[in-house]
Amino acid sequence: MFFKNIYFINGTAYAGKSTMVKLLAEKYHGIECGENYHDVLLNDLDAKQFPNLCYTRDLEDWHDFIRRTPEEYERWIDDVSKECEILELQILKELDDQDKKVFVDTNISLDTLRKICEPDHVLIMLADPMISVRRFFEREDREKQFLYQLIMEEEDPDKAMENYRQGLMRINSQERYDRFLNSGFNVLIRDENRSVEETLQLCEKMLGLI
Repeated sequence: MFFKNIYFINGTAYAGKSTMVKLLAEKYHGIECGENYHDVLLNDLDAKQFPNLCYTRDLEDWHDFIRRTPEEYERWIDDVSKECEILELQILKELDDQDKKVFVDTNISLDTLRKICEPDHVLIMLADPMISVRRFFEREDREKQFLYQLIMEEEDPDKAMENYRQGLMRINSQERYDRFLNSGFNVLIRDENRSVEETLQLCEKMLGLI
């Protein structure tokens, strides 16, 4: 399959991917596929076919989630991404037939992106890998605060927090950052001095929209 009307934004956490996808969809009267848009299919997934996505859906004790080793957490994240890709491609195949531009905050791998669209339909957005580790629990969204409370309920909260941060460090490593940086796609690096409007304009240029 080869997508003509779909624009993909991939990259690291805290780089602004979700914000740009939302603004681009609004500006071009297109379709927004925001972070975890594949969740609409989650309830009907077969746990045997999608064991990693169904792990959180079927989890009985969420303390088990934060007690995993950093290695287990990293492996789960990578396997979730592979399963998400299957669902994303399924959803996008239907959306590409519409006469609208589609903007996607994506989990699809770099290798797959090279095969399914023109290079200028992909933008990589990057932030300092350590931002997600340092600021993960600063965001007030419900999921992160829920995880924070679970960690605080552990017998040794400091040890539990360090274990979880080690997992975050593994999935936000310099190696992963460099893989995106050297992907061959256009790259936009987070700049705190750049306004949202300026960032949006750069995204438009790099995606060939203007």
